[in-house]
Amino acid sequence: MGPVESRLFELSKKRPLCFILIDSESLEYDSASNMAKKAEELGADAILVGGSSVIDQIELDGVVASIKASAKIPVILFPGNITGISAKADAILFSSLLNSENPYFITQAQALGALYVKKHGLEAIPMGYLVIGEGSSVWFIGRARGVPMDKPKLAVMHALAAKYMGMRALYLEAGSGVHSSVRPEMVTAVRKNFDGLLLVGGGIKDEHTAVSLAKAGADVIVIGTLFEEGMYDTVGRIINGVRSLTRN
Repeated sequence: MGPVESRLFELSKKRPLCFILIDSESLEYDSASNMAKKAEELGADAILVGGSSVIDQIELDGVVASIKASAKIPVILFPGNITGISAKADAILFSSLLNSENPYFITQAQALGALYVKKHGLEAIPMGYLVIGEGSSVWFIGRARGVPMDKPKLAVMHALAAKYMGMRALYLEAGSGVHSSVRPEMVTAVRKNFDGLLLVGGGIKDEHTAVSLAKAGADVIVIGTLFEEGMYDTVGRIINGVRSLTRN
């Protein structure tokens, strides 16, 4: 493990974490800077920078640089494609979309981006990415066969596959802007079979949902749409609620 992953993993043993996801597409540098300051002020443990259809790497570099200049918490890339990689970040979730029907998103994009990651010394965090449900942007663009919300055993199968392939993190993703989040029962089932860093995001709209997912076993709660929409009071309650939980 690199320093960012090690720090997050050790911290997650004490309490659940909260990450803020910032979509870098068409984001002005000043806006990125202000959002980073706000995320840190609200108590986020890290900032994820991503997007399902980022196409301008030069623009992405500027966004990441603006965020890093404004916040001391880790800035971690969460790319949807090879154009979502920036040498200016602290680390990258080097992920494979496990339930995609397109091999490009399982191994090909990763191979294309690997030399860039090595060349610039980016800390890579190996992660399985699993889309839950249907209707989100990542479901459409990634051509994922979404795991049904009420089929936790299917999620467990993929979680075990990720574990046996050596992935140290797993992201259960309902997708940004969706109406419902991953269910706590699914998180509990996956938690029993995956001992790496477990991230859960998508459709989390209130403190109760976030805390339920953290209690079910999520190490990291990811908040994106609420933050982008300026619902800072709600986001603050979510972060405070999640961070108040302690682990033995």
